[in-house]
Amino acid sequence: MDLIIGAGISGLSYANFIENDFFIVEKESEPGGYCKTIKRNGFVWDYSGHFFHFQHPELEKYICKNISASSLLSVEKHTQIYYKGKYIDFPFQKNIHQLEKEELIECLYDLFTAGKHSYSTFKEMVYANLGKSIAEKFLIPYNEKLYACDLDVLDVNAMGRFFPKADKEDIILNFRSHDNSSYNHFFTYPRGGAIEYVYSLLKNIDQDKLSLNEVLQFVDVERKVAITNRREIKYDRLVSTLPFPQLLDICKLVYPDDVFSCNKVLVFNLGFDSKGNDKLNSWVYVPEKEFIFYRIGYYDNIMNTDRMSLYVEIGFSQKQEMLKEGLYLDRILSDLRKMGIITTQKLVDYEAVLMNPAYVHINKKSVETVEEYKEILEKNDIYSIGRYGSWTYCSIEDNILEARELAEKLNK
Repeated sequence: MDLIIGAGISGLSYANFIENDFFIVEKESEPGGYCKTIKRNGFVWDYSGHFFHFQHPELEKYICKNISASSLLSVEKHTQIYYKGKYIDFPFQKNIHQLEKEELIECLYDLFTAGKHSYSTFKEMVYANLGKSIAEKFLIPYNEKLYACDLDVLDVNAMGRFFPKADKEDIILNFRSHDNSSYNHFFTYPRGGAIEYVYSLLKNIDQDKLSLNEVLQFVDVERKVAITNRREIKYDRLVSTLPFPQLLDICKLVYPDDVFSCNKVLVFNLGFDSKGNDKLNSWVYVPEKEFIFYRIGYYDNIMNTDRMSLYVEIGFSQKQEMLKEGLYLDRILSDLRKMGIITTQKLVDYEAVLMNPAYVHINKKSVETVEEYKEILEKNDIYSIGRYGSWTYCSIEDNILEARELAEKLNK
């Protein structure tokens, strides 16, 4: 029997694709992991913006097969950056022609005089490839707000394909061609929120094989016994979606103290009594430090509803102590007014969600440690998958693909 730890997207996907008998243990009172949805007072909010950017049509068809086609939205993404009181198109480096003349000249000069020296960190890579001005006007301040760390901690490829790359030719050509397409130019979203994907996956499996409110406490690796807050479970293989360092702790495997780090993100979902002025953007990036949040998303624009419905994200270092929720809410509302997003609108309802971990800090040491300990675990029939189980930065579709690939490997 395969014991699956976690009933989020990765765990449920594995359960969908595995041919062996399985049992799922989930610590929360409902499945979904971070892919949960809050529905209240006419608003539909996810724990955070969970938009599935499918690159594999057959996978999208499978994941969505139990969702009514009429309730599935195919949304063309539109994103901008709020910079010095104005909006410019994302990505920043391909739209510097939208800046004031002096700033454009600064960006072009630095772009063409950037030293092509070697680099080993994310911050060094940005300076070397795009120059000081593009780096310091957007890429450095934005990602410092997001990751809540010194960007020299991050590996060059910490964001993988999700970092919008552009060379000098791309940047110059975009002055007229306006090509801002990216890997996720279109995305799918159910009117009922991201939880509908979870419900769709659940419908394919025997739900008697899912136990909620059950917490994994210890794994006896040699005896292949998992101990929870309720019982001992004998397994043949264990498939975990827990954050990787947590799995190592539960298995009593010792690893270096400084190898795994991440940020945490406080998400405020906000519902207002009327529509706002921005009827175009899916989400907006906010690099300037005077504003507490790094990104704002518009559920009302995505779902074409008549009242402004936002998600607002604030990044913190993992060890930072949190203030009272109301203090953050007051600051958020003040900053939204300063940006002109709130004018006459009145707040009707809100929900705050803390995501911890949120974005993991990827560097050479963390990647090597994950590879080393995954090999040790797999020799004992323990597998770790998912964004946090693999301690990486990836899309939700990547998680599903990883789960399917493992199931196919183990089905043989």
